[in-house]
Amino acid sequence: MKIAELELFTVPPRWLFLKLSTDDGWVGWGEPIVEGQAGTVRGAVEDMADYLLGRDPRQIEDIWQTLFRARFYRGGPVMMSAIAGVNQALWDIKGKIHSVPIYDLLGGKVRDRVQIYAGIGGDRPSDVAQQAKQRRAEGLKAVKMGAVNEVNYMDTFAHIDEAVARVASVREAVGDDFSIAVDFHGRVHKPMAKMLIRELEPYHLMFVEEPILPMHNESLLDLKRSTSIPIATGERMYSRWDFKTVLAEGSVDIIQPDVSHAGGISEVLRIAAMAEAYDVALAPHCPLGPIALASCLQVDAVAYNALIQEQSLGIHYNTQADLLDYLVDPSVFNYQEGYVNLPTAPGLGIEIDEGKVRAASDHAFRWRNPRWRRKDGSVAEW
Repeated sequence: MKIAELELFTVPPRWLFLKLSTDDGWVGWGEPIVEGQAGTVRGAVEDMADYLLGRDPRQIEDIWQTLFRARFYRGGPVMMSAIAGVNQALWDIKGKIHSVPIYDLLGGKVRDRVQIYAGIGGDRPSDVAQQAKQRRAEGLKAVKMGAVNEVNYMDTFAHIDEAVARVASVREAVGDDFSIAVDFHGRVHKPMAKMLIRELEPYHLMFVEEPILPMHNESLLDLKRSTSIPIATGERMYSRWDFKTVLAEGSVDIIQPDVSHAGGISEVLRIAAMAEAYDVALAPHCPLGPIALASCLQVDAVAYNALIQEQSLGIHYNTQADLLDYLVDPSVFNYQEGYVNLPTAPGLGIEIDEGKVRAASDHAFRWRNPRWRRKDGSVAEW
C-alpha cells in the first residue's frame, strides 16, 4: 500500500482541504490551513509530495518525524499546518483500513460526548446579549465573545468600561449557570490587559483567551498571578516545544492548540499529555471546517484533560459556506444540551461530499483578515 495522489482544494469561506489517495483505493482527508494564507500553506503541502508519494500511509509517526525533522528549517504556522493536514488524512486512512474511529487506535475513548461552545459578536462585538440568549435557546451552555476592538498600548477607561458593559450584558441575559469566555485576541497589550482582566472579575468567566500576544508569553505568569480568572492561550503556538515553557512556568490554566495548525492529531495529543502532567486543561482552537472539527473530536475523545471544544457553525466568518455544507451527513455534528456526541464511523467519522468540494474549489479565492489602524494611523492588532 502506497500514497499515490495528493489533491488540494481551496474552498469558501476560508478553508483548504487535502485529499490523500492510495494505490489500492483508500482515501483520507485533512484540513491544512492558516486562515488568510491558504495559498502559502498549499505550496508547503505540495512541497511535501516528494516525502509522501510512494510511502506506506500506515507509517504515520515516521512520516510525521520525516516531515518535521528531515528538513533543516522547521516549525512555524505554515510548516506545522501543512504537516497537520497530512497527519489528519493519514489517520483518516488508517481508521478506515481498520474500520474503527481514530480514537480507537489511540487507546480508546475516555468520554462519550464533548461540550462545545459558539462564538458571538464577531470581530467588533455588538448585540452580544441577544446572540447569547439565542445560543442558549439553541441548547448551548457556553459562548465566547471578543473583548475589544482596536486599542492602544494604554487606552481610555471608557474603552475598558465598554468592554465590561458588553460582558455584563451577556451575564445578565444568560444567568449564572452559563459559561462565558472572553477572547482578547492578542489585541490588548500588557498594561491594559491587567486593568481589563481585573474589571472582568465579577462576571465569573470560564476563561480569558490570549490576553497578550504569544510572543510576550513571558508576561503570562504575571497576569495569571493578578487574577482568579483562568488564563487560556495556544492558538498561535505550533508544537510541543512552543508550549513547554508556559507549562513549566505554570503561567496558563487552559491550552488551546489548533489541530490544523499544531502538527495535527499526533502532535496535539502529545501537547495534551504534557499539559495533563501540569494539571492544565485542553480546549482545542477550531473556528475552521468540518475536517478540523472531526480531528479535534478524535483528540477530545482520548485526552483526559479535554474541557470544551470550539466549533464554527454560524460564526461570522462563514458567509459563503458553513461548517455542515461539505458533509454528506451533517447530522454527525448535531449537538444536544450543549454537547456533541463522538463520531462513530471509521476514520475521522465524517464523509466529505467530494462533488461539492470540487465544485466550490477555486485556488484564486482569497480570504484575508481585516486590517485595522488606530486613530493615529498606526497598525492595530486584529
